Amino acid sequence: MHHIKLDDIDRRILENLQNDGRMTNVELAEKVGITAPPCLRRVRALEDAGYIQGYHAELNAEALGYGLTVFAMVGLHSQAESDLRAFEALVNEWPLVREAYMLNGEIDFILKIVARDLAQFQTFLTSQLTPAPNVASVKTSLSIRCGKKLHGVPVDLE
Repeated sequence: MHHIKLDDIDRRILENLQNDGRMTNVELAEKVGITAPPCLRRVRALEDAGYIQGYHAELNAEALGYGLTVFAMVGLHSQAESDLRAFEALVNEWPLVREAYMLNGEIDFILKIVARDLAQFQTFLTSQLTPAPNVASVKTSLSIRCGKKLHGVPVDLE
């Protein structure tokens, strides 16, 4: 992975791919104002440099039966680096946990959890999360609705 200096075309490529990762190279080249071959070279260079980390399909959670989103604020007994890494490794084994962020302050981690229903979430909470090693406290909040959901980061166009 090596960094490259981003120019306006690179930034437009990033913005367009972040908004629609399925667009063809020809479509992308048209949108950013260059021909297809240099556009493909730039995309590959952006991938090699680590600016583009991958492509994925955004799935509809509710259509797949996951109608419940819960945020769990987790406090740990120990914040030693080895204990933090052990908790992160455990979290990575739980498919219902879709995101996990280590925080500073009173809460050590916030987890975004999806479940089919309240019963599935409660089973996960009582059988896996709460009794997990080093977990001191868990406070949960059920999501009512999502008011904003943007993926990625803002791409500053100069």
